[in-house]
Amino acid sequence: MDLGIRGKRALVCASSKGLGLGCAEALAAAGVDLVMNARGAGALEAAAAAIRAKHGVDVVTVAADITSEAGRAAVLAKGPFDILVTNAGGPPPGMWSDWARDDFIKALDANMLTPIALMQAVLPGMMAKGWGRVVNITSVSVKAPVPVLGLSNSARAGLTGFVAGTSRQVAGKGVTINNLLPGIHATDRAIALDGAVVKARGISMEDAIAERSATIPAGRYGTAAEFGAACAFLCSQHAGFIVGQNILLDGGATNTTM
Repeated sequence: MDLGIRGKRALVCASSKGLGLGCAEALAAAGVDLVMNARGAGALEAAAAAIRAKHGVDVVTVAADITSEAGRAAVLAKGPFDILVTNAGGPPPGMWSDWARDDFIKALDANMLTPIALMQAVLPGMMAKGWGRVVNITSVSVKAPVPVLGLSNSARAGLTGFVAGTSRQVAGKGVTINNLLPGIHATDRAIALDGAVVKARGISMEDAIAERSATIPAGRYGTAAEFGAACAFLCSQHAGFIVGQNILLDGGATNTTM
């Protein structure tokens, strides 16, 4: 399918690896020029070089912490953008009794206030052009909270509320905002969470992965490539009537009717 976005320009945050890289790859395959961001310059440059070689699109890199004001300024200076994909690593796991106010502030800065700030920066330009796409990578935790991810549950739920209202205010200008809610995917984040189970229970990594895979109706972890394909479709010309949605990509793991 031709997504109809060849020649558009996208900012993809945290895109040197994992789900962000999957999104960058899928957009590049559709002919979208990229501004790729991540904190680590080495991995970022390697990912960008591979995408340039494979897809022939223009790729600009900005090594910066997108959760900082200075990092956002550096990335936004490479605009304007037709497409925005927000993404940032999730806060550490733990229990409700572990966290102090500073832990919550850090989680809010990364997983709520940073994507909001990016949207506030790019939405006016998109609305002026009459076309734009925003996809926020959030988490299944906004549909069904994950007990050990209370910081993430809180911050991402706040972002979801912001998107719910804002998406309906900008849709009439040809701009859509939607959220993608990943379940377990084969990324560094999954490895970190599985590693915590290995340490806590004294089991092997293979057993930890097998146990979690058994909780997913699809019987496996998702891939960054299939996640990226879903993102690219939401950014396409065909998705203009999808507004303010929270779309699960979890292999059926979230047991809910709606």
